[in-house]
Amino acid sequence: MKIASLSAAAALLFASLAGPSIAQTPASQDAFMASLAALCGQRFEGRVVTTDAADAEFASQRLLMHVRDCSADEVRIPFTVGADRSRTWVVTRTDAGLRLKHDHRHDDGSTHVLHWYGGDTANAGTAERQEFPVDAESIALFNANDAAVSTTNVWAMEVHPYRMFAYELRRPNRHFRVEFDLTKPVAE
Repeated sequence: MKIASLSAAAALLFASLAGPSIAQTPASQDAFMASLAALCGQRFEGRVVTTDAADAEFASQRLLMHVRDCSADEVRIPFTVGADRSRTWVVTRTDAGLRLKHDHRHDDGSTHVLHWYGGDTANAGTAERQEFPVDAESIALFNANDAAVSTTNVWAMEVHPYRMFAYELRRPNRHFRVEFDLTKPVAE
């Protein structure tokens, strides 16, 4: 019995010394996904908190996020701007961390020319904030569709449980941020 216990302890020690496997996500990313999943089924109203003139149209609209379609490995968050329901943020676990993609569609459900762009986390981030630098596929998509300004994008999401969710876009000379009040879920 003691030999089996020692063998098990040795196996755990060697596994911990070997470092995390490629399929493990850091605890901060697990906590981030758990915070997103805890919001599943709820809708929240937001507001643009940045002051760039390019955001005036968004800032003048009602902004809603609806956390839904949640699983252990993926959370989908439709983002509504006024009557425009064309955007969904999709956060997925990967072998290397987390991925954010933007699902953009036309009213008829067909994909927009700028569809499925985003990026993967480059580090563990924190339980409250994850950053997603633009990936190679998105850079190619932006270059092919006269949107080269977006080839340096870094998106971020923050979840501060029971307080605030934020979506952010940064690149040189551009900062866009929307914050959603998690203290007041919006009825359907």
